[in-house]
Amino acid sequence: MFADRAKIYVRSGKGGDGHVSFRREKYVPNGGPDGGDGGNGGSVIFEIDEGLNTLTDFRHIRKYCAKDGEPGGKRNCRGKNGEDIVIKVPEGTVLKEEESGRIIADMSGDNRRMVLLTGGRGGNGNQHYATSTMQAPKYAQPGQPSKELNILMELKCIADVGLVGFPNVGKSTLLSRVTNARPKIANYHFTTLNPHLGVVDMEDGGFVIADIPGLIEGASEGVGLGHEFLRHIERTRVIIHMVDVAGTEGRDPVEDIYAINKELEAYNEEIAKRPQIIAANKTDAIYDDGENDPVKRLKDEFEPKGIPVYPISAVSGEGLNELLFAVKDMLKEINEPPIIFEAEIVPDEVLQYSNEPLSVTYDEAEDEYVVEGPRIEKMLGYTNLDSEKGFVFFQKFLKENEILDQLEALGIKEGDTVRMYGLKFDYYK
Repeated sequence: MFADRAKIYVRSGKGGDGHVSFRREKYVPNGGPDGGDGGNGGSVIFEIDEGLNTLTDFRHIRKYCAKDGEPGGKRNCRGKNGEDIVIKVPEGTVLKEEESGRIIADMSGDNRRMVLLTGGRGGNGNQHYATSTMQAPKYAQPGQPSKELNILMELKCIADVGLVGFPNVGKSTLLSRVTNARPKIANYHFTTLNPHLGVVDMEDGGFVIADIPGLIEGASEGVGLGHEFLRHIERTRVIIHMVDVAGTEGRDPVEDIYAINKELEAYNEEIAKRPQIIAANKTDAIYDDGENDPVKRLKDEFEPKGIPVYPISAVSGEGLNELLFAVKDMLKEINEPPIIFEAEIVPDEVLQYSNEPLSVTYDEAEDEYVVEGPRIEKMLGYTNLDSEKGFVFFQKFLKENEILDQLEALGIKEGDTVRMYGLKFDYYK
């Protein structure tokens, strides 16, 4: 089965912890701090691989983790950086946050490689914290934590033209005649179980056409296989409706066009509004009784609505040139770049602190307000409160995380004491 959806878990590497050590050399009894910095954690990187066309590999391997940075060492030795992990995907893969469904990235067009999650920064060794008043600091900075994310991957074909129609109307035959694609062809329903892409070569430039597997009524609601493949038509700029004009399987071609348009509109209204063209196939099988002309019936029904009808025979090749030139002219008139889905979320920014809990309480015994939780502990580990820049960041963190609002809700007054993991300070507005 063609794999065009997958769920995976990705995690960047944790930064290595800074080291606490002091010079211990002969004739240097009281050496200064020489703890080295931790190495940076590895990042999670996505990259397009031209040789891939499905997400099958991600059905078997679902966990991708970059390496952690190594901790610092003595004598100012810096820890080794963790290795990045590069995840290769086919072009057209859209990455979404699984929980919210928001788009993270569209691996298409110019976006050939992107860093999805950066590794944690390595912590500073104690050598960075020596001052004139504290010449032997006994603490170092911990490495930044890793970031993790559950991702939903969807493959949406990169094609200029989408070829749609009910099963067994001849789409695969047409694709094999006009492109270099070699789809499986047989006379039974749902022969095509995965989208096929082919390039139509023409004198002044060609175009890419995608054979979308046969739709049935109810496809937009998940009936049959249709729902699994409708996403592949989202990027197309022109839609070719292929119908069996001869009715060899007892289907009415006019009703088929309306039924498919109904499914397209139910799935995505914007897709149904795109330029359309009708390929009336199997003209070689029409029984001409001199009275009922099915091609004329199609033209009378749809051409007044701006949808041209081209009679063809995919088997004999009759009418194919006229159809292809008409499609090429449509694409020229549209003259729009391929559809790229805009990112709706930047994981690095969202995951900075958002997943960590914190609490704000009042300790009656000590008459102190207590702020604690992993988010606070890590923030204090990253921040040098002795520096002006670090203190400004500390104040901004308290405000943006609504900690100040929670303290005021508990009734804190100016001059009251706030405690955070051994750090105490007086509260002033």
